[in-house]
Amino acid sequence: MSSTPAVSADPQTGFLGWIERVGNKLPDPVFLFFYLIGGLIAVSLIAAGLDWSALHPTATGEDGAPLVIAAESLLSAANIQRLWVEMPTTFTHFHPLGYVLVVMLGAGVAERTGLFSTAMRAAVRNASTTWLTPVVALVAMMGNLAADAAYVVLIPLAAVIYYAAGRHPIAGIAASFAGVSGGFSANLLPGQLDALLFGITEEAVEALVPTWDANIAGNWYFIAAMVFVAIPVIWYVTDKVIEPRLGGYVPEGDHADDPDADQEITADERKGLRWAGLATLAVVGVWAFLTLGPGTPLIDEAASPEARLSPFYRSLVAGFLVLFLAAGWAYGVAVGVVESHRDIVKMMSGAMEDLAYYLVLAFAAAHFVAMFAWSNLGLITAVHGANALEQMALPTPLLLMLIVVFTGVINLFVGSASAKWALLAPVLVPMLMLVGISPEMTTAAYRVGDGATNIITPLMVYFPLILIFCQRWQKEFGLGSLAALMVPYSFGLLIVGLALVGVWVAFEIPLGPGATVEYVLPSAPTAP
Repeated sequence: MSSTPAVSADPQTGFLGWIERVGNKLPDPVFLFFYLIGGLIAVSLIAAGLDWSALHPTATGEDGAPLVIAAESLLSAANIQRLWVEMPTTFTHFHPLGYVLVVMLGAGVAERTGLFSTAMRAAVRNASTTWLTPVVALVAMMGNLAADAAYVVLIPLAAVIYYAAGRHPIAGIAASFAGVSGGFSANLLPGQLDALLFGITEEAVEALVPTWDANIAGNWYFIAAMVFVAIPVIWYVTDKVIEPRLGGYVPEGDHADDPDADQEITADERKGLRWAGLATLAVVGVWAFLTLGPGTPLIDEAASPEARLSPFYRSLVAGFLVLFLAAGWAYGVAVGVVESHRDIVKMMSGAMEDLAYYLVLAFAAAHFVAMFAWSNLGLITAVHGANALEQMALPTPLLLMLIVVFTGVINLFVGSASAKWALLAPVLVPMLMLVGISPEMTTAAYRVGDGATNIITPLMVYFPLILIFCQRWQKEFGLGSLAALMVPYSFGLLIVGLALVGVWVAFEIPLGPGATVEYVLPSAPTAP
């Protein structure tokens, strides 16, 4: 086989170079929120001075007249007092914080026992050469349930497996990176990301409807469909575009990304996977019994038909905690890494340590979101924005597609999914609710744009790590080489994502259990 020279590009030139230069000048997301809070305070002063206001779309005053929402200065005595007195409450009542902490207690055990890693290895190592790419893409997207493990385990493993199959190892890296990061929201099951995003969505919705509760399965059907539209894109781009462009691979240097990456699945690990599967079925059985069995504790029999399953949806956060914990514990016992309950406690503690940065980010984001609500700027902007959208009379599919593209562009500069959604949700969610689009549909549109451009921005936190994986196989592979390699995936995923949004809205397909595309605001005032 002949070697094809690495694609060389100066990462400081061209459009991607401009993205890198501009993005590198942005502060850390934590301080980005603090700077935004400073700007928000200034805008609130101006808006209050100009008497900026809007009519509340659902609430009325004591006399029955429409309630006027007036902009409030964040430097008023009441808001200054609220900031300092309610700081602990503002932080601890930030919805995403509780959702993420609860799910990660279980996911941390599943990751630390090795369940996620072994499951990914078992899924891809025996795939045939013909089906290797779609299998890798599927496992990569499912691997997002394992958070960081999908990046650090599956991507280098894919390179080893492609090389062993006589294919270009960097094509394996590209396919798995496209699945893990480009298909960031695509999955057959809801997971940690759903808990995180819907926590932020709930915060945004409560500006209009304080009684609205998030359902972390609200995008389940949509993200499952994303899997099936993303796999053909990754398959075609890898096998027909990227691998022919890379040419034949000639070994150079040390290729062993991880001496154990392609090791056989041991008898203990196979036993662990079986035990984990049984534990998973047991947890599913328990939740089915609680929903359908005597007393139906997870069904509100007294509620209206559309609200009867609300307790079940709200229980899914705890459900994923129990599922990951039970499966991880069963696997750990089988392979010998869990000898007593003390090991489980240590693993859960380790998972919380991994969330240290997220806690700091959540503190800053919680105060930005809360202060945005105190100023009334988000709701006023949403009302006026909704009126403008109604006058423009854009078809709903086109409107949501524009949001997908907008999110994809913003993603080039602000990589964190939670940070971006915390910035956008307070305006986008209420604004689209006012024109009849559900919070779940807005969240789904955001997720499409957020994933598609992850793989072409050097600001994505794992981009340097992926570059290192490539350089272990091809030493002169550069930042521009990686960005250029992933551009076809990005455009392909964006195009099919836009088409999926259009089809979903046109046919009004449910986004998940109890989650519809359209939304009708309550006709009567609601109270917290």
